Amino acid sequence: MNEITVILNGYLRPENFNTQLNAIKNQTIQAKEIMLWQNTCEGFDDELTSQLTTVKSNTNLGVWARFAFALNAKTEYVCIFDDDTVPGSKWFENCLNTMKTHEGLLGTIGLIYHSPHNYLQHNRVGWDCPNEETTKVDIVGHCWFFKREWLTSYWRELRPEGFDYVGEDMHFSYAIQKYLGLNTYVPPHPINDREMWGSTLGWHLGNIRPTSALSGRMQEMNSYYNILINKGFKIINHE
Repeated sequence: MNEITVILNGYLRPENFNTQLNAIKNQTIQAKEIMLWQNTCEGFDDELTSQLTTVKSNTNLGVWARFAFALNAKTEYVCIFDDDTVPGSKWFENCLNTMKTHEGLLGTIGLIYHSPHNYLQHNRVGWDCPNEETTKVDIVGHCWFFKREWLTSYWRELRPEGFDYVGEDMHFSYAIQKYLGLNTYVPPHPINDREMWGSTLGWHLGNIRPTSALSGRMQEMNSYYNILINKGFKIINHE
């Protein structure tokens, strides 16, 4: 059926919400349902959120909670967005086409690590370093497109204490590699067709307010990266 549920993450940037929601509603392939995880953030347009399946939390449950919320989806595919990620109109179409040739976890920015010990040593592929062809990467972020059933692998290992705000992206790629034998990819982000991109305003919206990667959590991210490497996570440059 190729039906898609979208999970939006309301955390720091309610001012982006209308732009992001309109971009999702204007996809060439329409989502069956749009769900909003409103994580301790106010300032949303109530008229718009009332049209969605919305859950409000008065406690910050961290970056992992939206992947638990996604268990409520009823469609074959799920797409989770960060709140600074506005896709081009052909993003869902791009992902579904990519799934036909490269079944795996898809995202709009990918990292390829150089070192099995240092998270910070990596190349980026995707919206800020466009790739003409589907590219295998170690992890993806900013957006995750996947089959709903793969969440069973995601939650086979729970997050360690102390990593509430980092690691959810690494964990997904690790889990599907370990339990499903699947890889992680960035679909094409051709320079001459930004409508295929998963993020079209990344540099602008991502820099207005800090993300986890820019707000003093690099050491935590590196620590969780090393935990996964020690558990057997195989990166491309050390397979």
